[in-house]
Amino acid sequence: MSSTVSHEERLSSLTTLRVGGAAARFVEVATDDDFVAFVHDCDERAEPVLLVAGGSNLVVSDDGFAGTVVKIATQGIAVKKAVDGTGYAVLITVAAGESWDRLVAQMVADSYSGIETLSGIPGSVGATPIQNVGAYGSEVSHTLEFVEVYDRIEDRQLVMSADDCAFGYRTSIFKRDPDRWLVLRVTFRLERRVNSVPINYAELAKKLRVSVGDCAPLEVVRRGVLAVRRSKGMVVDIDDYDTWSVGSFFTNPIVEVSALGAIPEDAPRWPTADGHVKLSAAWLIEHAGFAKGYRVAELALASTSTKHTLALTNRGRARASDIIELATEIRSGVIREFGVTLEPEPRLINCSLY
Repeated sequence: MSSTVSHEERLSSLTTLRVGGAAARFVEVATDDDFVAFVHDCDERAEPVLLVAGGSNLVVSDDGFAGTVVKIATQGIAVKKAVDGTGYAVLITVAAGESWDRLVAQMVADSYSGIETLSGIPGSVGATPIQNVGAYGSEVSHTLEFVEVYDRIEDRQLVMSADDCAFGYRTSIFKRDPDRWLVLRVTFRLERRVNSVPINYAELAKKLRVSVGDCAPLEVVRRGVLAVRRSKGMVVDIDDYDTWSVGSFFTNPIVEVSALGAIPEDAPRWPTADGHVKLSAAWLIEHAGFAKGYRVAELALASTSTKHTLALTNRGRARASDIIELATEIRSGVIREFGVTLEPEPRLINCSLY
């Protein structure tokens, strides 16, 4: 087997938030066969399994994980022309363990357009369909062609189309049933061209000095996205505590129109296709009294980012309990002020908001 096995590996070394206790057993897998085999073996013995790749969307308790942690380290990128033979559309099949941002950088360098506005997002390729990762007007579901998965319940591998994935805002069939699916490979449909997809996000368009709906050279767009993300502490940097986070801790809430009574008229809001309204979690947090750099106490080891209130950060020595305490206080404050319940975006492992 192309794998390594160890014990008492601390989860804090495997996550971007840098918190979490030890795993009872730790396995790193480099092939799909090993990946499936190790998880199947654990399932046969009813042993809990936690999957980790980039570790950018996990909050693991200080007690750690009493089971097997499987780190996905599979690699490989394959490019071929799209089946419609247009000559400029390509299918990019990528192993789950590949770094997402390294993939984006390579696609931009090779003049493949479609995912450039998703630059700078930490984590692995395999995690992107689970969250339906998105930013600046784009989502992974916009370019995803199909996903190769292992079904732990039916003990079989299969290929799922984008429609099969039941994508929604920061969710998918994989996120709704996290203990069923192993994402093995993801295939994206991109176009070979020097210009980007249309820039539909006003803040990014302003940074690029283009009008909303215009395109720009791929390299220019990538640099612009990275600059905007860095200004918010959303590009991982070991020397910047503002990036010791899971990115946005809460999703933007989607509410019924009838729930808007306590929301001021000037609060950002966007109607959804199904008649609901999406609100800005960052706006709600700030206007409930939680500023950038907010701590529950003067010497608390966790705080909101000094650059962006939606990121909850480890200031160097925080524990998972510190992050949970901060998140709980923020969510309670937003409920008191606006009657809206914020939902955490990362997976909470052996811990929860109270």
